[in-house]
Amino acid sequence: MTTSPPWEPPFAGTEAEHLVGALDRMRWTFRWKADGLDAAGLGATIGTSHLTLGGLLKHLALVEDFHRVVKIAGGQMSDDAASPYRAHDGTDDWEFRTAVDDSPADLYALYDAAVERSRTDLAARIADGGLDQPVAVSDGEGNHASLRRILCDQLEEYGRHTGHADLLREAVDGRVGEDPPSDWRPVTH
Repeated sequence: MTTSPPWEPPFAGTEAEHLVGALDRMRWTFRWKADGLDAAGLGATIGTSHLTLGGLLKHLALVEDFHRVVKIAGGQMSDDAASPYRAHDGTDDWEFRTAVDDSPADLYALYDAAVERSRTDLAARIADGGLDQPVAVSDGEGNHASLRRILCDQLEEYGRHTGHADLLREAVDGRVGEDPPSDWRPVTH
């Protein structure tokens, strides 16, 4: 029997398995597009854009934690000294601007840890209440989004930024492709 790579969604699963599988495929593909680069590669831009792969790693780590902590659980991003977001200045582009100051190892570790926290939390929530369970984020009139809605929002976010990563990575070293090679695994820094 052939073992599928970890980013391959189920061939015939439940709705939850397909949504989580699609999100994980986008996470893995994004990580592959950003993988194994030095500071120059993570800081490369194209055209007039200031977008970088390093900035996208930091942004998507923040998105993963923000969805998990704030939108789903109703908490606040940590203000403790160990929080990687402690220095956030409240601007919409903080993570994109400041990624250049972070080492590649720190950016990869930040992203990988945020994804792992999200995967673990999401699996527990789905097992405990399914996709229809309400989450903390609401419209201000008492109507709460479902966990399904948050997953769909994350898919949209990854779709947008994985497309950006495609262009950025091709400009850095020519890497192209839809999925990682079946034997690829992230470089651990």
